[in-house]
Amino acid sequence: MRHTLRVDGLPVIDIAPLRSGGGVEPVAADIDAACRDMGFFYVVGHGVTPGLTARVDRLAREFFALAENERSAIAMHHGGRAWRGWFPVGGELTSGRPDMKEGIYFGEELDGADPRVRAGVPLHGTNLFPVRPQELRAAVLEYIDAVTALGHVLLRGMSIGLGLDESWFNEHLTAEPLVLFRIFHYPPLTRVDDRWSVGEHTDYGLITILAQDSSGGLEVRGPNGWIAAPPVEGAFVVNLGDMLERMTGGRYRSTPHRVRNASGLDRLSFPLFLDPGWNAEVIPVPLSDDTVSQDRGERWDGADVHAWSGTYGEYVVSKVGRVFPELRDEVLRTRE
Repeated sequence: MRHTLRVDGLPVIDIAPLRSGGGVEPVAADIDAACRDMGFFYVVGHGVTPGLTARVDRLAREFFALAENERSAIAMHHGGRAWRGWFPVGGELTSGRPDMKEGIYFGEELDGADPRVRAGVPLHGTNLFPVRPQELRAAVLEYIDAVTALGHVLLRGMSIGLGLDESWFNEHLTAEPLVLFRIFHYPPLTRVDDRWSVGEHTDYGLITILAQDSSGGLEVRGPNGWIAAPPVEGAFVVNLGDMLERMTGGRYRSTPHRVRNASGLDRLSFPLFLDPGWNAEVIPVPLSDDTVSQDRGERWDGADVHAWSGTYGEYVVSKVGRVFPELRDEVLRTRE
């Protein structure tokens, strides 16, 4: 294995060869091992400039420092079925409990001429950006483009690691991916004995690519209990979603994680979710018999991701609707 190092048990993988096209097989093997082992790893050599991430961080802090009435000018109910905009602390649920965070939802910027927008497909449309800071719009859109490109590189590495053609994911699932980007602000918890900023959960798509500030607080449930996933300068955290676990028959792991901001500081995180296209049929990855994983037992939530079938759009609306039930009801009513 070529892991450059491990941080609290999580591998750090230099993916520069995947971007340059040379020596891809060893890197793909490292990614495959990390996906089978923990479903969480760090990547460096990713090509996203530190200055871009720092700019998004700075501008986001300016936004969250605004008065609530100014933040609420881009509240999610203004975004309608596109599911874009700001929500307050406690406005998002995890496993039915309010999170101790606020945030802004973004996605691929699509105008009214896009056929998906014209058809009223949820999670597609234009983003809501604040008047201040004005520069946030350009920074967010540049960041989405850069990290989405990184996501395609990672899926290429996974394809190779799984013994598939390197373009397998692109051909079958992500030619027109559903790209969702969040900026989350976690105020410091005033008591930490029984509260989590975000409780235990798994992500529901393909892959999540996360930048986090220096505050820490992210934890991952490993085979022997919870471990920290601390910030590593210049690195992204990558984790897998439920659909990838389902598609690989359990070979790849969608691992529970949680956040507790006990740093005493405001914490920011920047997850981008690269998921199958809206109309993509979520099909099994064609694996040989010797690569199918053993049963990993009951999931944290008692659900069976392997029992589901259909298009990704059908699946994701049900998942997002649990996070924002009132908005779900409003959006679904407008589609009737």
